[in-house]
This record gives sequence, structure tokens and C-alpha cells, in this order.
Amino acid sequence: MAEELFDVVDALDEVIETLPRSEVHRRKLLHRAVHVFVFRSDGAMLIHKRSPTKEEFPSVWTSSCSGHVSAGETYDETAPREMFEELGIAAAVTPVRKFDACPETSHEFTVLYTANSDEPILPDAQEMTEIRWMMPTEIEEWTRRAPEDFSPAFLLLFRAFRGL
Repeated sequence: MAEELFDVVDALDEVIETLPRSEVHRRKLLHRAVHVFVFRSDGAMLIHKRSPTKEEFPSVWTSSCSGHVSAGETYDETAPREMFEELGIAAAVTPVRKFDACPETSHEFTVLYTANSDEPILPDAQEMTEIRWMMPTEIEEWTRRAPEDFSPAFLLLFRAFRGL
């Protein structure tokens, strides 16, 4: 299987070249990603525990789903694709905010989306080992009590989303 290609971007998020994933990560080049916060109708938000085999931040809790924007793809195309691949659900996504690339986002320009779905979740076992539906106030308390349990990107996005 060919290695995934990413668009490398400049400080303004303009594409400057396309390189293999491993090269982009090895050189810590700026690239793109999405995160989706999925909510049920009762207001609970889905979070997942990353697989212990993940390259970055293994075995910590993070967004409902997330992923890299592939070369030639847009943020708006990536979010529903990642949600379907990682969670097995197809739901409308709404962009919330774009975050500049920084160390907390692993040098990724990141667009945060939300989605609402009561569909059963079919978690991708290669991506995650556990999922939890929690009220945002419960997640907020957990992030305050034990921030080390979460990925740096999730902490940045969740705190901004909650206005903390």
C-alpha cells in the first residue's frame, strides 16, 4: 500500500508542496487536519481513547474523531470521511473554528467541526481502544483534574470550544 500523501503548507495555509506522511512528520512540516466533536441528542459528546500503537499521543483521550487532510482534499471533504472511517456514521458536519498550526496541534492547521448523531458507533479498532459518551461539563472537569489523560490538540480545541 502506497504511503499517504499530505499537502505541505506555508504559514498562511497555502499549499507549497506534496510529500509522504512520514517525511512531513519527520521534518515537522506544516500540514492540515480536522477534528470532529460528535454529540447525541441528549447533549453527550463522544470521546475516544487512542490506540497504543498510534505514532503520536498513544493511549490518551481525544476528539470523537480526527484525521489528516490528504493531498488535494479540502477540510470540508475530510471531516465527514474521517467520521465515517473511524466511527461508521454519516452525519452533516458544521465547521466551528480554524486553529493555526502550533506545537499542540502537531504542526497542523486544524478545523474543528461538530456533528449530531444518535446512530450506533462502529469504532475503528486500529484507531481507538475505547469510546465514551460524556456530558461536556464532565469532560471539562476531567480535563482540569487530569490534563495528561488527553491529547494536547484535544485540550486546545475543547477549551476553545467551551470558552475556557
